[in-house]
Order: sequence, then structure tokens, then C-alpha cells
Amino acid sequence: MRSIVRTLDRGLLRDIALVSLAIGVVGISYGATAVAAGFPLWLPAILGLLVLAAGSEFLFIGIIAAGGSPIAAVVAGLAVNARHLPFGLALPDVLGRGWRRLLGTHLMNDESVVFALSQEEPARKRAAYWACGIGILICWPLGAVTGGLAGALIDDTGALGLDAMFPAVLLALVLPALRDRDKRHAALAGVVIALAATPFLPAGLPVLLSLAGLALIATRAEASR
Repeated sequence: MRSIVRTLDRGLLRDIALVSLAIGVVGISYGATAVAAGFPLWLPAILGLLVLAAGSEFLFIGIIAAGGSPIAAVVAGLAVNARHLPFGLALPDVLGRGWRRLLGTHLMNDESVVFALSQEEPARKRAAYWACGIGILICWPLGAVTGGLAGALIDDTGALGLDAMFPAVLLALVLPALRDRDKRHAALAGVVIALAATPFLPAGLPVLLSLAGLALIATRAEASR
């Protein structure tokens, strides 16, 4: 930890700290929404520690809370986290070796990858990645537990707007990719497919169906280039 502090300047450390705290605030809404929806406190706490991926955790909780099957929720969460595959290929030297690589892979998330890739020197890449990863490893589960304790006392999280955090987080993950025209078309197709399938399929399945449609359209777009 001392080497990380020595490698990174104060400005970058401040930015990483602020992002980690912001993730913790999102974790509060996640835990509160999960417990208010009827899940036991230990579930968002364990997911927050072991999965460490806000988008897939929100999706998992949202699908089951809406009446969807656990299998559909798990598959949807895995599909969202599939973006980690190219992340790992882009950061082989940052993750380290042996047990460090195992822990580094667990700490992988959008924020830690962005901070790492924004640095030019290898030492700063590693330091930024691990600083952000450890910060989120602390703040996200802690936020989930704090929110879960609050959710046990809140009858209606919708009255506080906490239920809106689920779609807001997913939208935040999608927005940067919409700058590309092909991706905008694919996202629009996915929305249309999900909305059309929602009245006829159980909760969770429209999401999976829209993901399949997105994959098909994206493949065709790449093939036409």
C-alpha cells in the first residue's frame, strides 16, 4: 500500500477516493433496495464482496424481485460481466502473477480498468488499478451492508427514489458506448425486443432475449465493415 501511495500523485489518489466513495453510495441504494424487496441482509452483503460488480448485482436482484427465475438472473449477470474478458486481455501485466493475479482479477471493474488505462507508465498503471480496486472492494460491500440495514427500516424504497438506482446504474454503463452509431442501433434494437417480449415472457427472459438480439446485430455490423 505504501508503494501505491508513493507512486501516485495526490490528485489521482483523490480522484480514486472520490470514485470509491461514490460507488459506496450506489452500494447503499443497492443494499436498501434488495432488503426492502424481501432479500435477507446477508445476500447483498455476500454478493457485494464476492461478485464485486454493481451492474450484474443490480440486474440479479432486479430480475428476481420482479418474479424472474434465478437461472435467468444468473445468466443475465454473467452476460453483463462478459465485458471483463477483454479487460483481462488488455491488462496482463497489471494483474501480477500467482495469487496476486487471482486477487487482481477479482478486483477488476470498470473504474479500476479506466484508471489503469489512463496512465502511461507501467508502474502507475499497476498502482492506479490496485488502489481503485481495493477502494471499491472496501466501499461497495460496506455500502451494501449500510443500505441493507437501512432498507430493513424503509417500507417503500420507491418513495425515496432508491428503486431508480437500478436502471440508472445500467444506463450509466451503456451511455459511453452510445457514441458509436452501430452500438446505438444495437441498443435500440435490444430495447425494442425487450419491450415487445415483456407482455408475453416471464420477468428476466426479455432481458436475455434482447441480449441475444444485440449480439446478432453487433456481429452483422462487424461483418459488413
